[in-house]
Amino acid sequence: MLKKAAISTSLLCLFVLPACLAQTEKTKNLDELRVIEKKQNVNGLRRLADVENMGIYAGKKNEVIVLQGVNANLSTNNARQIYARVPGVNIVENDSYGIQLGVATRGLNPNRTTEFNSRQNGYDISADPIGYPESYYTPPAEAISRIEIVRGAASLQYGTQFGGLLNFQFKKGNVDKKVEFETRQTIGTYGVFTSFNALGGQIGKVNYYAFYQHKQGDGWRDNTQFNVNTGYGSLNWDVSEKLKIGGDITLMDYLMQQPGGLTDAQFAENTRASYRNGNWFKAKWYIPAAHVDYAFTEKTKFNLRTYGLIAERGSIGNIINPLRDKTDTTARRQLSYDHYRNWGTELRFLHRYEIFKKTSSLLLGARYFHGRTSKAQGTGAGGKGADFQFSDKSSIDEFDYLFPSHNAAFFVENVLWLTDKWSVTPGFRMEYINTNARGFSIEDKTNEVVPGNQQKTRSFPLFGIGLNYAVSEGSEVYFNISQNYSPVNYSDIQVRTPNFQVDPNLKDVTGFNADLGFRGQLKDWLNFDLSAYYLDYNNRIGIIRKASDDGLEVIRYRTNVGRSRSRGVEAFGEVNLLRMFSKSENAGDLSLFASIAYTDAAYTKAINPLLTALIVGKQVEFAPKMILRTGVTFKKSRFSTTVQLAYTSQQFSDAYNSSHTADGLVGEIPAYKLVDWTANYQMNKFNFSLSVNNLLNEKYFTRRALGFPGPGIIPSDGRTGFLTVGFKI
Repeated sequence: MLKKAAISTSLLCLFVLPACLAQTEKTKNLDELRVIEKKQNVNGLRRLADVENMGIYAGKKNEVIVLQGVNANLSTNNARQIYARVPGVNIVENDSYGIQLGVATRGLNPNRTTEFNSRQNGYDISADPIGYPESYYTPPAEAISRIEIVRGAASLQYGTQFGGLLNFQFKKGNVDKKVEFETRQTIGTYGVFTSFNALGGQIGKVNYYAFYQHKQGDGWRDNTQFNVNTGYGSLNWDVSEKLKIGGDITLMDYLMQQPGGLTDAQFAENTRASYRNGNWFKAKWYIPAAHVDYAFTEKTKFNLRTYGLIAERGSIGNIINPLRDKTDTTARRQLSYDHYRNWGTELRFLHRYEIFKKTSSLLLGARYFHGRTSKAQGTGAGGKGADFQFSDKSSIDEFDYLFPSHNAAFFVENVLWLTDKWSVTPGFRMEYINTNARGFSIEDKTNEVVPGNQQKTRSFPLFGIGLNYAVSEGSEVYFNISQNYSPVNYSDIQVRTPNFQVDPNLKDVTGFNADLGFRGQLKDWLNFDLSAYYLDYNNRIGIIRKASDDGLEVIRYRTNVGRSRSRGVEAFGEVNLLRMFSKSENAGDLSLFASIAYTDAAYTKAINPLLTALIVGKQVEFAPKMILRTGVTFKKSRFSTTVQLAYTSQQFSDAYNSSHTADGLVGEIPAYKLVDWTANYQMNKFNFSLSVNNLLNEKYFTRRALGFPGPGIIPSDGRTGFLTVGFKI
């Protein structure tokens, strides 16, 4: 500990010293700062400035999706369209209506976006960012102004995750109107109906915005239905030129009937079939948050954000092997229920100073988080209804655990401009994590009650450095290498299903991300970003096959499998052909875009020597070698339309790269290609939008599940269509 503290203190002095020494130098005009928002491309993709919104992003690979400029089916949060211009986003479709988002990059697990630090307006929204970072709540795209994505280099400022930052920024009220009302009503195939209504404006120094969205439908497969309600309200008060305060509240609840999984044979026979009519899932989310911004001077600013989370999720259903119980809808149902009670606070101090006759920026920050997660699992009610109550304590016959957690962190980054073209950004983060597990589990075969009381404390530094070289006014070369860390999830410690077991001695994951790229924009007709990356991932958790304790059967076992590395190329380019050849605004816009990612993700070492021949050299789970999304957008006057092709190559769901198994739980996820089309027309205060997802009716799936929402293959939807009518006044 003393050695770590000494190293951290020395580095802090190294990073802060330039700012301290520079205080006596004369300050130049702040217009010289590279903090101006970078130019937005016509179709809604830009990048974060070197210093923006109390954050430092110089030398970091990042994207900002501006929803206003994206032609997409926003009512269903269509991830293929929304993230089309972000290279390498692998999407898992737990549902096809945007209820639960599942995305990842670089061979990381996309299930419920666990590898990203998921935030909304700058604060956490996952169940527990330390021990259970699954995202059961997804902000509605109709209410989002932009989505900020910072790759693995975000580990120093935002959290240690390998995937980086995924931040949803809500809209604010129209500053030019006291009252503005917006409504969007959507109908779609299979009984889909979405109603989005928002109210906002500016009254004096107070800005307000609120929305309510209702979403319901029957779904593409049998035994599918959903009902979702989401509400949000925010107030922001500019008390003075120096002081700004604000707060917001988010409420969400939903209930879904899930059709269960299929075997490979069942999927080939009838993709829409379902043999489970009693599988249900529900979630409730309540997030209050507040923030304070204070400008001591034009150069020195302070930000404080505090939030709480009160949430719960429940699942009940028959998750027995789908091959063995194809038609059994009366079998025992398993009930699992979680409660989450979290709060956290984060403060940032940003100071701009002069050194080497250039303006540089220093960011200091600290974070504290307290989480309290409880998880219980046992026998649920019979039948097929959405009953999420344990009948009594005796029905909690699998496990009942409480997981308190504490997290504290301090971080510093300093972007130092050495010349007009070169900048260097060193940074580090000191992390403290304390996790606990208290409760009991019950052995399957003996019914023995096994008490548990575990505690684990770790503290460690993470380091990173970035370089930036301005090639021209609109282009730059960037480099970054930053360490990452991922603690073991609670779901990995205590999850019981009939299909697999979990290693009780799982270890945390360590590693790093490195990026080298060239990006920029040429006038208003070309936007590009080409980069190579390397991701080191040690103690990777995967699924293997092993004999059960009694030696009577072969089970699937989740454990630390080994070390993996991902390396590849991520490229994005968009060219506006009409803007390139014509200066006339009347010509409209005809844009071609493509985002492509090549990923070589493989196991390089097995922890258990007996597994070396079985996994070393094998493709990492959920790591397609090629992800391509390309399309064409035409805009003229009040009309716009986009046709998009999305291709994802073959991937696997287990470390052995199994082609398939009889029960469908693990195996290959075949390559698939999809075409989506969206058209919009603006007529005075009305807006009309028509979308067709999976236009060619491709038969595909993106996930094999060991438990909920399966088990087995989870088929994705075939062709679906949606019509939206909007009105704003």
